[in-house]
Amino acid sequence: MATNLFNYTPRKSHVIRIGGMTLGGGSPLRLQSMTTRATTDTEGCVEQCIRIIEAGGDIVRLTTQGTREAENLRNIKAELRRRGYATPLVADVHFNPNVADVAAGIVEKVRINPGNYIDPARTFKSLEYTDEEYAAELQRLEERFTRLLDICREHHTALRIGVNHGSLSDRIMSRYGDTPEGIVESCMEFLRVCQHQQFSDVVISIKASNTVVMVQSVRMLAEAMEQEGMDYPLHLGVTEAGEGEDGRIKSAVGIGALLADGIGDTIRVSLSEEPEAEIPVAYKLAAYIAQTRSGHPHIPALPAPEFSYAHPKRRHDVVPEVISYGSEGAGKADLIYGHDIVDAPNWTPAEGTYPAYTPQTLLFAPMHRARRKFLFLSYPQLTEEVRAALRAMPEFTVIAQSAHRNPTGEIRALIHELWREGIDNRVVVCLQSQMDNREDFQISVAADLGGLLFDGLCDGLMLMDERLPNSLVVDTAFSILQAARLRMTKTEYISCPGCGRTLYDLQGTIARIKTATQHLKGLKIGIMGCIVNGPGEMADADYGYVGAARGKVSLYRGKTCVEKNIPESEAVARLLELIESDRAAEKGGADAPPADGEAACRQ
Repeated sequence: MATNLFNYTPRKSHVIRIGGMTLGGGSPLRLQSMTTRATTDTEGCVEQCIRIIEAGGDIVRLTTQGTREAENLRNIKAELRRRGYATPLVADVHFNPNVADVAAGIVEKVRINPGNYIDPARTFKSLEYTDEEYAAELQRLEERFTRLLDICREHHTALRIGVNHGSLSDRIMSRYGDTPEGIVESCMEFLRVCQHQQFSDVVISIKASNTVVMVQSVRMLAEAMEQEGMDYPLHLGVTEAGEGEDGRIKSAVGIGALLADGIGDTIRVSLSEEPEAEIPVAYKLAAYIAQTRSGHPHIPALPAPEFSYAHPKRRHDVVPEVISYGSEGAGKADLIYGHDIVDAPNWTPAEGTYPAYTPQTLLFAPMHRARRKFLFLSYPQLTEEVRAALRAMPEFTVIAQSAHRNPTGEIRALIHELWREGIDNRVVVCLQSQMDNREDFQISVAADLGGLLFDGLCDGLMLMDERLPNSLVVDTAFSILQAARLRMTKTEYISCPGCGRTLYDLQGTIARIKTATQHLKGLKIGIMGCIVNGPGEMADADYGYVGAARGKVSLYRGKTCVEKNIPESEAVARLLELIESDRAAEKGGADAPPADGEAACRQ
């Protein structure tokens, strides 16, 4: 069933069992996190699992690098069961299918990564295959993957096929490129084997640090599965989301955009913080969507024929603007309501000010000469008189409002109706919140806005919450636009949440890098605990800081490794030197220093 753009309709998926728990098929949305201790550390992992579970986690995942770690899952599981915790455990496996085989006989679920299950680790090499050679690779994949499915079937073990944008195989990259199409096909190759082998206890995830890639890929995957008669449940997450407010906003923008459209059966909010800190954020996001969307009043609307949910394009190619509701704390807002934008009955012509109208005061508009005009408008107010005014006056920017429980759906309905009518005025989305704390406010407005931003329907934001400082509200608007990759106004830190593979003190390093680079604006800096997803997930970052070995770090410029195996104690200073050297070269007109080569850090 195609996604209903305007009315919340949960995507249909079949039920799978993970130990004693069900997932999908109308089961509650399941929340999960991942331990960060080495999986050979039984007591440390048990304690972390308990903290995650007691915070409300339904599923706990543990990194499983080798057979030794896989075997120790038995001890971790036994100790948790001895202490009365029956929460399902998941083994996270990369690079070695034999490790997945071992883990499948111990824990309730195994996660494999199609990018490195059969294919070797990504080296950014361009490979060429004939159709026959590619088919032979798929046959090899099916033969090896079927062995794991047989073990899972024997032990009643569920499986997660978890595609990461940062670790697509060279084989997929060479045929499909670094694209959402390649991400989806990487997943579908494995799903077709599951279908052929009639193995149904499978959940799917597609993750990326780039929210645009993540949302579009999941939308495309849901569409591809429907076309091939599949209804596997979906796990959602924005990987390497970061920490603090930015990590929460980025996760809510990406995950919330999909949850609000009824897509998703389980979620993880990946924060570079203690694992148990992820669960309350995930719960708030899930609870907000459930409370506002379930059973909401019907929104009668039709989609614009030109709109594609899986392949959206921006309606207007403009930089989205931010409008502040009031002057106090307006900061870097582009316009201020009450100062730059004045209600029509009180507006008099003045340089740099613009009149604002409601449908009731629209009759004054033809009398006012202004370069721009604004109209506060909701979907129910879109009458024929309003349509005629917008057609006649293209200088109008619509400030779209909604008092509906599903504001995303109703504002979508308004913009799609304008689109269907050929009315091309810009639209600024205005959301009025009544939250009493900053985290709830940021999670809720980010979730409401995500779908509109990824649909390409939004030309600006105006957020309002009179219970909170206006400076926080304005800053949140800019953070949401940055999270959706629509407007860069500060340095972005793409940092992984950490796991047992992390090769240095992640949280301390993030703090040091932020302190060292806080004077820089507009950069994207990747901070990765290990090489598994490092270079790939930070592919669009300007610089990368990646764990290379215990206590050693490699530095990247984009995807290119420029310094290898730096002692951790020196690495932050060397990163800053690299950035400042490049900036000095740019100012002097010189070329950037030569690099060691794209795959140098893997050698």
